[in-house]
Amino acid sequence: MDAVVNKPKLVAARDLAAPRTAPAKRPTREQALEAVRTLIAWTGDNPDREGVLDTPRRVVDAYGEWFDGYDADPAAELSRTFEDVQGYDDMVLLRDIEVESHCEHHMAPFLGKAYVAYIPTDKVVGISKLARVVEIFARRLQTQETLTQQIANAIVEHLQPAGVAILIDAEHQCMTTRGVHHRHVSTLTTQFTGVFKTDQALQDRFLSFCNRK
Repeated sequence: MDAVVNKPKLVAARDLAAPRTAPAKRPTREQALEAVRTLIAWTGDNPDREGVLDTPRRVVDAYGEWFDGYDADPAAELSRTFEDVQGYDDMVLLRDIEVESHCEHHMAPFLGKAYVAYIPTDKVVGISKLARVVEIFARRLQTQETLTQQIANAIVEHLQPAGVAILIDAEHQCMTTRGVHHRHVSTLTTQFTGVFKTDQALQDRFLSFCNRK
């Protein structure tokens, strides 16, 4: 595991829900198709060659799926909560949430797992909604550090829990398939708020659950 990042400063989830640098006008699908044709030509290939003739459509369709997080709102996923928790006040933890995101520096994938925990106060949210929040933020151009913080911020803002703990462990293909070409190097990022930040025993318990197979 390569690096541990723990940034305590939180930004309102509503500010992170929108793209950080949204374009004034979204390009058309035809403009996106033409951009892919240009890239094919730039590589030295012929965009009119039979084998790549339909590649622009496939690439644009794939980008539409990989980056559909820009059209989704994490706040909507966390807005429906349940208050009848029968006094439950211990950790709620989701392990091994698949993370499929793209590095904002090279637009190369980074793939891994997320571990999301919170201590409820007076309300909980459906567990599938937590996984969906991870997915929404992951399906945008990201750094892993920002992704980790965004997930924590959204849960803090909308659930007001006693504490949140996030861990993401991922491999970055911008490092494994280019540049230094170091394979099987994973990057670990964490974010702790509330009691997870102040109670070392609770933080250690979370980390032990993450490492349990």
